[in-house]
Amino acid sequence: MEHKTRVRYAPSPTGQLHIGNARSALFNYLYARHFGGDFIVRIEDTDVLRNVPGGEESQLSNLKWLGLDWDESPDKGGPYGPYRQLERLETYKEYAEKLLEMGYAYKEYRENSKKYAIRFKVPNDVELSFKDLVRGELKFHSKDVEDWIMVKDNGIPTYNFAVVIDDHLMKITHVLRGEEHITNTPKQILVYRALGWKVPEFGHMTIIVNEQKKKLSKRDKNVIQFIKEYQDMGYLPEAMFNFISLLGWSPQGNEEILTQEDIIEQFDPSRLSKAPAMFDKNKLAYINSRYIKKLSVEELSERCRPYLVKAGISIPTDDWLKLLVGILQDRMSYLGEIVELHRAFFHDDFEVKEEAFQFLVDNQSAKLLETFKHHLMVSDFSPEAIEPLIKQTGLDTQTKGKPLFMGLRIATTGDMHGPSLPISLALLGKDRVIHRLNQTITKLRGES
Repeated sequence: MEHKTRVRYAPSPTGQLHIGNARSALFNYLYARHFGGDFIVRIEDTDVLRNVPGGEESQLSNLKWLGLDWDESPDKGGPYGPYRQLERLETYKEYAEKLLEMGYAYKEYRENSKKYAIRFKVPNDVELSFKDLVRGELKFHSKDVEDWIMVKDNGIPTYNFAVVIDDHLMKITHVLRGEEHITNTPKQILVYRALGWKVPEFGHMTIIVNEQKKKLSKRDKNVIQFIKEYQDMGYLPEAMFNFISLLGWSPQGNEEILTQEDIIEQFDPSRLSKAPAMFDKNKLAYINSRYIKKLSVEELSERCRPYLVKAGISIPTDDWLKLLVGILQDRMSYLGEIVELHRAFFHDDFEVKEEAFQFLVDNQSAKLLETFKHHLMVSDFSPEAIEPLIKQTGLDTQTKGKPLFMGLRIATTGDMHGPSLPISLALLGKDRVIHRLNQTITKLRGES
C-alpha cells in the first residue's frame, strides 16, 4: 500500500520569514496539496543562541498571510508531536544511545571533563547515491564525509541528526529544500541506513539570484527580502503566492497569473527548474498590479485607506476616496503607492510648464477659463455636476475638442494629459480649482 504523501517545512525561530524560506514552505505546501497529502510545520529551535522572542509566531503569521494552511504544527498539534525540537530531547537521546550501542557512533570527551559529544562513525569505502527530484541521480563517497558531531556535549542534537529522527517519526515521505542542503544529505542517509529506516525522497531546489545573477543574500539592499515588508507596503498575498510559486517552477501554459487552486492543480515536481531562479522585481510589480486591477473600487478603497491615514492625508468622504482610487487603480503596483500617486496629483506648488502655457496662449484661452470659472462658482462639485459645465462652457465660447478639454485641464491641473477631467476636478476640490483658474487667467492676461 502506498503511504500518504507527507512533507514538512521546518524553520528556525530566528527572525522574519525570508523570501527563500517562504518559497521552501510554499513548494512543500503545493506538493502536499497536489498529491492530497499532509503539510507539517515543525520548529527547529535547537540553535538556542539564535532564537528570537516571537520568532515562531512571526514565521507562522507570515505563512498564514501568504495563504498557506497546514495539518500539523506547534499551534495545531497533531499525532506526531511535539513539533518543537527542544521538546523532543529525550527522543534524540534514546536514538543516540542506540547508535552508540550498535557501534555507529562514539563518545568524544572534552579535555579533563566527564562531558562528551557524540560523533557519528562514517563507514569506510561506501558509495552513497540518491535520486534527487530536481537534479536526478547524485553520488557521494563516504571518504569525503568526516565523522561528524550528532549530539553536542550539552546534550543538544545537531541538525543532521535531529532532522532524520524527526522526519522518520513524523512519517515524512518527501523532503523539498534548498540546494545548500545537498551536502547534508549523505550524512542523513547514513543515519537512516544505520537505524534500518526507509530514506525519504529528496528534492533540492535551486538558489534564488538577483537581477545581476548573484545569489540573493540578506545584505543585498536592492531586493526587499522579507515577507512582512511586502505585507507592510501593500502587496496582495494572492499576488505574492503567485509570484513565489514561479521562482523555480513553471506552469504548463504561457499564463502566469494563476489562482492558488490553479497552481495546486498544475504543480508538478518534474517542472521544478534546474537553473537558478531570478528574482525579477518588475515581474512582481506587474503581477501585483494585475491583482490590484481585479479588486472592486470599494474593496481597493478600504485596503488603501490605512496608507493614506498613516501619511496624514485627510479623506473628506468615502465617495471622494472611491473617486481617487478609481483613477489611480491602473497605475498602482502596490497599495502603499497610493500615497506617492496622491502627492503627484495634489502637488500644491501648482505651475504650468512652458509648452502647456504656450498652448493656452496660442488658443487665446482666457475667455474659456473665465467662463468655466463663472459656471463652477454656482455649482456643486461632483463629477456628474462638472461634466455638463464643461460642455456648456464649450457652447458659450464656441470651443471644442483639444482647445476645450486640454485648455481646461492645463489651467486646473498643470498637466496636458491625465485621468478623467470631471473626476480630477472633483478630487482637487472647488477652492483649489478656482484658485488655480485665477492664477492661470492672471498669467494669461499679463501675457496679452
